[in-house]
Amino acid sequence: MNNKSKSSSGIFEFIQEFYPEYVGDQEYPISESVFFQKKTDDHWILSNMSACPLMVNGVPFKSSEHLFQTMKFATKESIQAVYHSNSPKMTDKHYQKLGGHRRDDWGAMIIDAMKYCLQLKYEQCPEFREELERTKGKYIVELQDKKADEEQSRPNGWGVKTKGDMYVGPNIMGRLLMELRENKKLEYWLPHNVKEVINLGAFLL
Repeated sequence: MNNKSKSSSGIFEFIQEFYPEYVGDQEYPISESVFFQKKTDDHWILSNMSACPLMVNGVPFKSSEHLFQTMKFATKESIQAVYHSNSPKMTDKHYQKLGGHRRDDWGAMIIDAMKYCLQLKYEQCPEFREELERTKGKYIVELQDKKADEEQSRPNGWGVKTKGDMYVGPNIMGRLLMELRENKKLEYWLPHNVKEVINLGAFLL
C-alpha cells in the first residue's frame, strides 16, 4: 500500500484510502447519547482539547491535542512551534500553508496517532477515565453544530451534526472513545520515528 498521504489537510481522503472501516455516516438517537463541543459542556473532558496534561518519555504535553498535532510534523521548526503554541490547530494550519513540514505518511497514520493519544490520556488522566466510565450505556459523539445564524455544513470526519432527533456523521472520535470505554485499550501502529521525535525532549522543552 502506498504510504504517502494526500496533500489535502482534511481527513476524508485519508480515511477512504487508509482507514476504510471508518468511511460513512453513523446515526445516534439524541436521547441515548452524550456529546461534547465546548468547554462548558458536561462531558468536555472527553474532548481531545480538554486540559488533561500528558507525559511522554519525560516530555510534558498540555493536552492530547497538543501531542496529536505535534506528531503531524517532520521538521524541528514546525514541531517546536506546535508544541509551544497555545492554539496548536492554528499553528498547524500555518505550517501546512508553508508546505514541506508535514510528515509524508500522516494520512496513513492519522487514526493510529489519535488512538495513541487517547490511550495515553486514558492511562494518565483519572478524570478522563472516570468520565468515560460514567457514560456507559450511552453513545458518545463529538458535536459540530454551527450557531443558528451560520450555514450548516456536513461534519468533518471526527464528529456529527444534529439532524432532527438524531446525531449524524462519521463520528470517528466518538467511536474511538466508545471502543476505549469498552475495551480499556486501543490497538494502534505507529512508525518508529514518530516516538523518536517525541524522545528529542531537549529541543521541545
